[in-house]
Parts: sequence; C-alpha cells; structure tokens
Amino acid sequence: MSPRVWITGASSGIGAALAQELHARGARVAISARRTDQLAKVSDGRMLVQPVDVMDRIAVLTAAEKVIDAFGGIDIAVLNAGAWDRFDVTNWDPDSFRRQFEVNVFGMSYGIEAVLPSMLERGKGTIVGVASVAGYRGMPGGEAYSATKAAQINLLESLRGGLRHKGIRVQTICPGFVRTPMTARNTFRMPFMVEPDHAARKIADGIVSGKPEIVFPRRMAVLMKAARLVPVGMWSQLTGRRR
Repeated sequence: MSPRVWITGASSGIGAALAQELHARGARVAISARRTDQLAKVSDGRMLVQPVDVMDRIAVLTAAEKVIDAFGGIDIAVLNAGAWDRFDVTNWDPDSFRRQFEVNVFGMSYGIEAVLPSMLERGKGTIVGVASVAGYRGMPGGEAYSATKAAQINLLESLRGGLRHKGIRVQTICPGFVRTPMTARNTFRMPFMVEPDHAARKIADGIVSGKPEIVFPRRMAVLMKAARLVPVGMWSQLTGRRR
C-alpha cells in the first residue's frame, strides 16, 4: 500500500523537492504552504493541495483533517515549514524573533497536534520534523533562528521518547546548507552547499531507514557534531571573531 504523506512548507525548496521525490517513489502526497499558486506548480495535478498558514493553529488542524478525509489517514507527516531572518543584536527585533518562533516552533507543534491523535488511535505513524544543524550551537546572527532549531531538536527528541512504546516513529532532519529561496538571502559563506533534490533523496532514504536523526551533508554533519564538543567559553571566543 502506498504511504500517505503530508508535507508542510512544500511550496519551494526542500519541501517541494521532497514532495516530488516521494511521489516518484510511489507515495500519495498532500502538500501545504501559504502560496497556493506555488503549490499548484509543485503538484502539477498529481498531489493533493491543501493551503495553510502554519502560524494559524486552527487552520493547521483543519488542513490535517481534510488530508485525513481525502486519504483515509496520514502515515507520514513531514513538518517542514520554516522561517529565517538574520538577527542583529545591536538592533533587537522582537517581531522577527516572534515570527521565527511562531513558524518554526509553534508551527511544528500545531502539526504534531494535528496528526498525533489519529496516529495514536491506529497505533502507528511517522512524524518527521525538519530542523537544522544550526540548532546544535548558537551562532552570531542566529539568535532567533538557531534558538528555534535547538527547540525543534529538543522537542522532537522529547516526543520520540514519549511515543517510543506507542508505535509512532519520530525522526529529526538536520540539513546543512541547501540551495533554496531562504538561503539565497544569505550574504555569508555557506560551506558544503547541496541542491534541493540531493536533500530530498537523503530525507526520503532516511525516512525509509527509520533512523531517529538524519544529518547531511556528511562533512557538515561531522563539523557541527564536533562543534558540540567545544567548551562554551572557547566557542564564544571562536564565534565572537566573526562579528
């Protein structure tokens, strides 16, 4: 039986590429994001299009219900919607900070809330949360974004433990730099950049493998895992030189 997949943040970038990849592998795919016109292009009539703004809790719950009604259930929920704005600590922007948390953290929470009851009822399902290696350590300019990604990683890890004996798998995706409209706004050097189709294959393979954490590309994974071992004081000195 073809897996029934719901992907948020699917109008461009990783989400759009993953939708194409999973559809090509035989999945029944539903895609959500705010931009209906972009979703239609991604779908090209082959996927269920369900527009939604992940900052709107009721809209997310309603969108999931419509996907469940159309497909008869959701086997895999890929919570991928994300927002990024570079932060300037000398000009603190509470609106930017709030927006990034509303999209990245609360948007993921609403997605979990939307699919979890039906998965618990069936005793099976997979929740895939797209975080980032940016959540491993704090970096200047990422005071908001890195904090949201750290929160996502912790949220998914906690959820994994809580659902361990419920038949529901929780997977954390931590990409490095992927060439997307979001990263196109970056003005700093982005090492080990990969294309969206490469990211989509890695994520699709990771979902099949059942691994709790999928990190790519490998060189970025090694670099950021090693960064976690650097003492706090030393890390502050190293990253402070970037300012």
